[in-house]
Amino acid sequence: MIPAPHSDHGVEDLCAAATELYERALCEGHVSSADAEAAPCLVDFGLLHPAVTDPGRLEPLSPAVALHQMLRTAEDRIVDERRREERLAALFEPLMRIDGRRGGGSDTPTVSVLSGLERIGRAIAQAMAASSGEVLAVQPHITHTLAPPNIHVEAMARDQALLDRGGRIRTLYQHTLRHAPTVAARYERLRGDVEARTLDEVTERLIVIDRTVAFIPANADRTLALEIRHPAIAGFLATAFDRLWRLATPMHPQAVQQPTLNGVTPRQRALAELLIEGHTDAVIANRLGMNVRTARVHIAKLAAALGSGSRAQLGYLIGQSGILDQEGS
Repeated sequence: MIPAPHSDHGVEDLCAAATELYERALCEGHVSSADAEAAPCLVDFGLLHPAVTDPGRLEPLSPAVALHQMLRTAEDRIVDERRREERLAALFEPLMRIDGRRGGGSDTPTVSVLSGLERIGRAIAQAMAASSGEVLAVQPHITHTLAPPNIHVEAMARDQALLDRGGRIRTLYQHTLRHAPTVAARYERLRGDVEARTLDEVTERLIVIDRTVAFIPANADRTLALEIRHPAIAGFLATAFDRLWRLATPMHPQAVQQPTLNGVTPRQRALAELLIEGHTDAVIANRLGMNVRTARVHIAKLAAALGSGSRAQLGYLIGQSGILDQEGS
């Protein structure tokens, strides 16, 4: 029977077969070379060596001697690595001074890629823990499918901790989440300077902390994120949030109802804008945060309100009705 291949490992990870055979060799004073075929690492590491009088007989090296030899080898490697570090430091130190004069040195802001929801959550929590200022957030979706079980509990805790330190939180939601139970429950539990508003269309998820660090998704399922600490980019994102905020409808702490003009709701006006731009039902639904069936119901209601009998006629009637002109009045 051919023995199974022996896997490579270090002496500090001695395999079970080798440990058992070495213990036996210490107890009996020797083992046969045939016995060592199942654990060739013992010979490789010098823990077993051929007897002077009989090469087919293997005798064990004293554990005390073996340990001393291996620790000395490890110490030699450490000394070599320290010398290598010194040589590298001597080589790169003058080069870093040149680069520092040209590009700002080691304090140059970075954009980091974060992988995994838990890692992203930890990075956001660390940034918020260092803040007692303001957090700006855009939350276009509420989903529990990919998130770890405790991620929402942890998010609530870190938000409340910021509020307890005198911080402020402003959040923008898509209008479809205005009456979502999870959103309402969140604001019932939070205590402090917290506000929420809604828009028919918002950007992808965004978190800006103290206008100095920002987090944005880096892929479609949001399992990758960018942590941005560049002042210009973080400032740009905060300014974009402020402009969206001024256009949004208050939701908390005091809800404000969007006005209806001539029987046309703000949701229908937003939908009308996308219709005359020529978007499909699927694109309209995605932009407004609803499913396609709901979008078609709204389109049908708008068509009925304007007396339209076809999609082409609806676009014409929207333009003639003046409802989009009334939005800013």
